[in-house]
Amino acid sequence: MTISPSTGTTDAASPITLTDSAARRIRRVLSKEPEGAMLRVSVNGGGCSGFQYAFDIDRTRNDDDIVVEKDGAVVLVDSISLQYMDGSVLDFVDDLIGQSFKIDNPHAAASCGCGTSFSI
Repeated sequence: MTISPSTGTTDAASPITLTDSAARRIRRVLSKEPEGAMLRVSVNGGGCSGFQYAFDIDRTRNDDDIVVEKDGAVVLVDSISLQYMDGSVLDFVDDLIGQSFKIDNPHAAASCGCGTSFSI
């Protein structure tokens, strides 16, 4: 579910999808933070492939933020980052090599082995 930054209304279609696993992990992380904490996901220049994802805890919602909520998990994405992430799926993976958030981004032409860097 997404809350539109301009109107504050709720839309059924979300530009970013959270998996059940990601929502559980986000809730767990945020439960240890002060009231009102949200996960901010952004795209920055850099990394091995040209762009990289950043994950931060934030208590401030900006006017241009897209808010994605699922089962109590709240994710913020700024409008610039959304251009690079629209249609992406945010997942949390726990496998033999470790635990991490993974983003399946339909705009990424290539990604790095680290999982947080990509190119378009």
